[in-house]
Amino acid sequence: MEVRSLRENQEDMLRDLHMLRAGFERLTLSVEDEARDVIRHRLRSDLRLDIPLDRLWFDKGEINIYGVSGDTCVIGKATVRLGTKLVEELEEKIEFLKSAKPNLLRPRIIRVIYADYAVPSALEAARKRGIWVLKWSGDLTPISV
Repeated sequence: MEVRSLRENQEDMLRDLHMLRAGFERLTLSVEDEARDVIRHRLRSDLRLDIPLDRLWFDKGEINIYGVSGDTCVIGKATVRLGTKLVEELEEKIEFLKSAKPNLLRPRIIRVIYADYAVPSALEAARKRGIWVLKWSGDLTPISV
């Protein structure tokens, strides 16, 4: 009897975990989609740049905001919460692309992070590196081209 109860509890936990994972994946995808829409709109309205944005998969992982047009490329991340580690991770991925896949870059690089919330230390780190941080309601750091 006790084993059956443990097994039922485990099955319930697995079902709950599956539901949480599915919800998390929907949330993550919606943040990325929102980020691409907002960033593309801002590039058009503020800089008169029409750059289609999508995901880029490469050897060391993924960049979830990427686009090129002419001599400009946009490289960035979308996240719910921005910490300094993500700022460093974006820079590392850009450096990797510079050395391993330079054909994916352009002379002008717009580094961008879309975040619902950003800790002050991450905003300072982004500002020092010339990374544009924004959310749907406005800029958290200035656009840098």
